[in-house]
Amino acid sequence: MPIEVELKKYTDRELRFIINDPDKHSLPNLIARLALQKPGVVYAAYIISHPMVSPPEVVILTDGSRDPLDVLIEVLEEAKSKVIEFMKRFDEALSKYETRE
Repeated sequence: MPIEVELKKYTDRELRFIINDPDKHSLPNLIARLALQKPGVVYAAYIISHPMVSPPEVVILTDGSRDPLDVLIEVLEEAKSKVIEFMKRFDEALSKYETRE
């Protein structure tokens, strides 16, 4: 199922968007946690109004020194590189495992 994104608010300090995905926690949690580590970010979280019917809304607030969209782009690039690194390490572990047998 494709992920749908709905932009709710975008200013020089605030970005809010909804992620429509059956998995309501993994991607929003990853985005929020990585965003909190970025310079200039004062708040990053996701909100689910009602767990049964509401999709997660991701919020990124900055101190004004950075555009929150730039933060999101940086976060997504970091997440992508982490996944690529994980795949590489997993393939190495799988190769070692298979040679033991």
